[in-house]
Amino acid sequence: MGIFRTVFNYLISRYTKVQLLIIVAIVVFGFFISESSIFARFSYDAKIMELNDQIEHYREKTVEDRQKLQELQSDKDHIEKFARENYLMKKADEDVFIIE
Repeated sequence: MGIFRTVFNYLISRYTKVQLLIIVAIVVFGFFISESSIFARFSYDAKIMELNDQIEHYREKTVEDRQKLQELQSDKDHIEKFARENYLMKKADEDVFIIE
């Protein structure tokens, strides 16, 4: 408490009460009320982290999709398997049963 009392006495002797009130109002406005407040900063940081996670997810998905595309372009059997699994295609003499 002694430190706060010393700082308070120094500020009172250095500035008038009106000047201190204006300084406090500017600090409060700058840190808590304005668009670039502390709370907005924390929410922006959280959004940035979320977007970075999404970027990493889509980079991994891109790598997986490129590998799948390369497999499909390299082998006819992979194309046939892909068509059967995703588009329910079949050969003329086959019956397909879908079980959910």
